[in-house]
Amino acid sequence: MAKITVKNTNVTVIKINNTDYISLTDIAKFKTHETFIVICNWLRNRNTIEYLGIWKSLYNGDFKPIEFDRFRKEAGLNAFTLSPQKWITSTNAIGIISKSGRYGGTFAHKDIAFKFASWISVEFELYIIKEFQRLKEEEQKQIGWSAKRELSKINYHIHTDAIKQNLIPVKLTSKQTSVIYASEADILNVALFGMTAKEWREQNPEQKGNIRDYATINELICLSNMENLNAVFINEGLNQKERLIKLNQIGIQQMKILQEIEERQYLKSEEISGPGSDSDNTNY
Repeated sequence: MAKITVKNTNVTVIKINNTDYISLTDIAKFKTHETFIVICNWLRNRNTIEYLGIWKSLYNGDFKPIEFDRFRKEAGLNAFTLSPQKWITSTNAIGIISKSGRYGGTFAHKDIAFKFASWISVEFELYIIKEFQRLKEEEQKQIGWSAKRELSKINYHIHTDAIKQNLIPVKLTSKQTSVIYASEADILNVALFGMTAKEWREQNPEQKGNIRDYATINELICLSNMENLNAVFINEGLNQKERLIKLNQIGIQQMKILQEIEERQYLKSEEISGPGSDSDNTNY
């Protein structure tokens, strides 16, 4: 579950079967506290029913067309009423769902939610689409960070195997072995972050995890490369001091390159958007 804020209105986004559903109840709060009545009024609208019918024909193979036709014929009559639950059960709908409980309400597939937002307010529709896109971009960045973190873990195993094969005598105890592993891990920490794991914990006692859990994507990319290179240096017989100096130089060089790439991408996006674009003037 995620939250986006649109025009001072908090809107909930949930995933069902890996598909985004947005709270119609929260969208309705932009106009009124009687959210259920507003949603029902929107549902009984002929244009809404026709839109939902087309959407269902495209995405829902189990949709019940006979019930839909009955609703479409009755739409516009004074006595016609339609609630989300009635629509769901009658047509076997999947684009709209009702949830009970603390975080309950009426949710809809993003296509339908944007249509409802447009009915509430065209301005609100534009803002919610833009904020939803921002949420998706943030999710993609997080996926990228997680992928880099996993890559770093894989390379860590390559790194520790090189340590085991070249630096750890067979007769060492497990306690002595762990000291060597920690020492080698700190070579990378010092080369890239400028401090050992212990120094970071002492400086950040309120933080959970370790120094690498708070690394940027660029730092994780660099760390992944450095772990591979350190394994190579170990196999080549370089001592710890020599490896630390080389890894530090490589870390500085690679971080500069990654930063330059990031800056060029930022400048390119600025040229595309321009100084008078929505990105400069939009307030959420």
